[in-house]
Amino acid sequence: MKVADHILLNGYKHVLYDSVKLTQDESIKKSKAFYDWLETRRSVREYSSQDIPKEVIENIIKSASTAPSGAHKQPWTFCAVSNPELKHQIRLAAEVEERETYSKRMSERWRKDLAPLGTDTNKPFIDEAPWIIVGFKRVYEHDGDERYNNYYVNESIGIASGFLITAIHNAGLVTLTHTPSPMNFLTKMLNRPINERAYLLLPIGYPKQPAYVPDLDRKPLEEVAVFYE
Repeated sequence: MKVADHILLNGYKHVLYDSVKLTQDESIKKSKAFYDWLETRRSVREYSSQDIPKEVIENIIKSASTAPSGAHKQPWTFCAVSNPELKHQIRLAAEVEERETYSKRMSERWRKDLAPLGTDTNKPFIDEAPWIIVGFKRVYEHDGDERYNNYYVNESIGIASGFLITAIHNAGLVTLTHTPSPMNFLTKMLNRPINERAYLLLPIGYPKQPAYVPDLDRKPLEEVAVFYE
């Protein structure tokens, strides 16, 4: 019997999902290969000045936008910046907030936890990386004078940001999650509307050679998962 290519649910069109069919052995091999590949991903703070084609950045952002979101509202805007002067101004503003955080907002325990990472108030990677992407969450939308909220905004842009980081790794590039807090200065500097809030800043580029990363271990499976069988 022929299967319909679409159906209507509550009057809305739903198209037939064409899934990739794998055997159990194939699923095991692919899931293991994907894990092994992701295990090579590291946060990097030292960047080469080597150029990245704009098309790569476009594809990375499109990949991030395939993420699921509350009611499919896709409540995000990704601002990609390559302009050297603008990046430098962002760096200066970020370092102002970082100095305030390190000197007044950060607890001693927080400083101790950060010590193995080698991070401080200086953020040269914002200048050095050919591109930075600033992710904004869209708290609400407006149609004329009508305002309506988006749903599960933090969860949605969090998932999309994970997709974005994975897409960066897939393109042979490196990045670093940077969240200078508060981040209101990014909304002003990038001239974003009042319904958007800065969520995350990601420098994107090739690693400087040589580049070094902290010698860290990730938690084993038994510390991050519980199975109920």
